[in-house]
Amino acid sequence: MTEGTTSAAAEGAETVNRLEQEGDIAADYLEGLLDIADLDGDIDMDVEGDRAAVSIISDAGSRDLQKLVGRDGEVLEALQELTRLAVHRETGDRSRLMLDIAGYRAKKRTELSELGAKAAAEAKSSGEPVKLDPMTPFERKVVHDAVKAAGLRSESEGEEPQRFVVVLPA
Repeated sequence: MTEGTTSAAAEGAETVNRLEQEGDIAADYLEGLLDIADLDGDIDMDVEGDRAAVSIISDAGSRDLQKLVGRDGEVLEALQELTRLAVHRETGDRSRLMLDIAGYRAKKRTELSELGAKAAAEAKSSGEPVKLDPMTPFERKVVHDAVKAAGLRSESEGEEPQRFVVVLPA
């Protein structure tokens, strides 16, 4: 191996270690919240791409965990921000950690990927830009990725919380 390859591998390992540390801190924080709320749930940690991913899952059905998701994922978004703040407090670094509860985000990712592919197909066939409804940053990212996979470009327009995706024809 050359020196450049060795340092790139070391940098990659360092990044994975840092993300695993974020996951551990997040898991401890979330376990404390589950104890306070008297909710059952198991914590699953992973590294997905360039961010830590933490999931709260339950064998006893996710009815109790739905309280932590809230309407349209609002509580989940708030818990994710609180968890990122807890990680930041411990590490001093900004976290891009993703939190999923009871598979809500995974299911949403599938739905949004389908929406992005459908919008891309519509833009291809009509030759006109396709504007989608306002979305959260997470939702827009998933749609952008699906549009890119379909071979088209997309942009975000508007101001939060009314920011939305526009799928552009080829």
